[in-house]
Amino acid sequence: MKIDGVEIEETFAEAFPMYAARILITAKDYKWAEIAGLEATGFGSSVIMSPAESGIERFVPPEKTPDKRPGVLIQIFQKSYPELRMQVIARVSQCILTAPTTRAFDGLPQIKRKMRIGSVIAKFGDGFEKKVKMFGRDMWVIPVMEGEFMIEETITAVKGVAGGNIFILAENMDAGLEAAVKAVEAIRKHVPGVIMPFPGGVVRAGSKVGSLKYAKLTATTNHKYCPTLRGIAPDSQIPEGVKNVYEIVINGLTVKAVTKAMGVGIKAAAKVPGVVKITAGNFGGKLGPYKIYLTEALKAVEDIEV
Repeated sequence: MKIDGVEIEETFAEAFPMYAARILITAKDYKWAEIAGLEATGFGSSVIMSPAESGIERFVPPEKTPDKRPGVLIQIFQKSYPELRMQVIARVSQCILTAPTTRAFDGLPQIKRKMRIGSVIAKFGDGFEKKVKMFGRDMWVIPVMEGEFMIEETITAVKGVAGGNIFILAENMDAGLEAAVKAVEAIRKHVPGVIMPFPGGVVRAGSKVGSLKYAKLTATTNHKYCPTLRGIAPDSQIPEGVKNVYEIVINGLTVKAVTKAMGVGIKAAAKVPGVVKITAGNFGGKLGPYKIYLTEALKAVEDIEV
């Protein structure tokens, strides 16, 4: 099929389950909420090497936060519940607790499965911490040099979805990067509940499972989509005229959210001149159980004008 003259391959993205936490950071203003969010989600591109996959989801206006201050939602993903809990404790204590004016709240308070985080971090108060009922939630108040840091007692853990993706194949780097940026912007605007954990949401070096040459490596360059290997790699998937490929990786709280994000990203990228084809990455079931077809993703966002 084609959209705006761009070929959309009849294929699917292969995604996989991961445990996820969603944390609402509020602060005096958006500047400090964003700074804390960026710090707390740093080194969070891929669990191939990163200790977690993480990213900023979106900004939240004061009228929609518990303490009526500007906020930012972040998501953190890990393979297991214990590993997720340790990453949340580490990132909240080192990056949010230390950031000026911030507070930390559960971003999914209505869901039942909770991790006890606040009481662990509260021990930084060295016995001077106290538990209070405030903003309709159980909060820990920790004395710090600025004044007080507040964190909710529990943070929800859910079974999220990681690895949703689209590949943008373009005539050149400028067209490809513009399309990738447009896709990221559209996803952030239209689809809550997802993050794109790579730098700026864009992946220049997509990977495949395993290695053709180095047996001990769990992941190596996705050689089928490296334009310079067209005519060299016998299984190259690069069409004639394509000189650039960018990937958008999407993690989310639900399969539905990831599916919608893929659809929005496809629609936005296809509008950019110079984009030749849009496809997705899958590895024959080696990566994960979720198959998100590009046609299904587009159907899910038929009513969204990008």
